Amino acid sequence: LFRPDRVTALVNTSVAFMRHVFIRAGAAAVKTTDYFNQAYGPTYYVCRFQEPGVAEKEFAPAHARHLMTRILSDRFSERAAGKEPKDGGDDADVALPPWLTEADIDYFAAAFEKTGFTGAINYYRNMDRNWELAAPWADAKVTVPTKFIVGDGDLTYHYAGIQDYLHKGGLKADVPLLEELVVVPGAGHFIQQERAQEVSDHIHDFIAKF
Repeated sequence: LFRPDRVTALVNTSVAFMRHVFIRAGAAAVKTTDYFNQAYGPTYYVCRFQEPGVAEKEFAPAHARHLMTRILSDRFSERAAGKEPKDGGDDADVALPPWLTEADIDYFAAAFEKTGFTGAINYYRNMDRNWELAAPWADAKVTVPTKFIVGDGDLTYHYAGIQDYLHKGGLKADVPLLEELVVVPGAGHFIQQERAQEVSDHIHDFIAKF
């Protein structure tokens, strides 16, 4: 979007280019966080992350292993994203999906135990600022050859109106050189891990053309 002269082709996964959500366009535009609050309510993760300290308590480094187990095993579904997690709980009853190992959980947990979650959470706190900064590109389109891959179990595939946008010409209007839109049955938000070989093949086959 910003520097098409530096990009030959693009493969995007999980989160589609949603101009009306992520770019301020006109006086009537709704801020990113207001969009999520209106659509999903104040307990939605994007909304409840906004107040400093609240998310840090919820995502305390000491709970890193528990959090990573729950979030990744639930595929970051709409149900998981829309509710405040309850404290405690036994991870022994959580069956890890085939693509996720205990070693993976250990690795992610060790990293967040060291750094905490604030750096990652700050991405969401900066969404409205990014929305403002992107205003000069309100009418811009993604003008490089593009492929989009999403799982049909991804919470982003179930945002209000998103499937009509993806499949009825909205994405194609914003991304004129969209060549392929792939919906992977049974895959969730972490599609690059859940279907690693399939996603790698999609990326390779597309990029190899250029």
